[in-house]
Amino acid sequence: MIHNPNFKVVEFDHFRMQAGLPSFVMSVSEWVEKTNAIGIIVKKGRYGGTYAFKDIAFEFGTAISVTFKLYLIDEFQRLKEEEQKQLGWTAKRELSKINYRIHTDAIKSHLIPEEVTPTQASIIYAEEADVLNVAMFGMTAKQWREANPDLKGNIRDYATINELICLSNMENINAVLINDGVPQGERLVKLNQIAIQQMQVLEDNGNRNLLK
Repeated sequence: MIHNPNFKVVEFDHFRMQAGLPSFVMSVSEWVEKTNAIGIIVKKGRYGGTYAFKDIAFEFGTAISVTFKLYLIDEFQRLKEEEQKQLGWTAKRELSKINYRIHTDAIKSHLIPEEVTPTQASIIYAEEADVLNVAMFGMTAKQWREANPDLKGNIRDYATINELICLSNMENINAVLINDGVPQGERLVKLNQIAIQQMQVLEDNGNRNLLK
């Protein structure tokens, strides 16, 4: 057997053949003793009772209650739907991370001067990341942290799937604009316009304002 190699299959077959007879009676303790079953325990005494692992309890519950069986099926389907939603969000988050590598490679080639220090390079990367943040969310990462001191993570961790899709597109476009030598200020306005247009398509919402 899968979880109990010491389960007595011969005894089980004997009980199974007798199970349909009107005279067949078996207690839980007898079942455990004669088949060497595990996962179900019988405790005697004042505070005793019968206890089983949840797999066995679920199977027993579905056998004696149609309502419980339907509830279990509905709950399983709900959890699978939530799992798929989470997988979709994770996939978009990972896509955004991958495209950010393309984005930072373009910055390294066209914005970082020769022989800069690691500190200088990190400042340039942070500024470019904030160009996207301002274009998309209207604030820098630092401004978001100051406005949300009780939240963990960063501004993109709380983005919707549509916002992450838009950010992924913007990172690629920003890399092209950087390669073309477009100044940061002009890129910010262009990216903001793109963010508004794409979010209007994705969410049919015209509430965002263009940067002036």
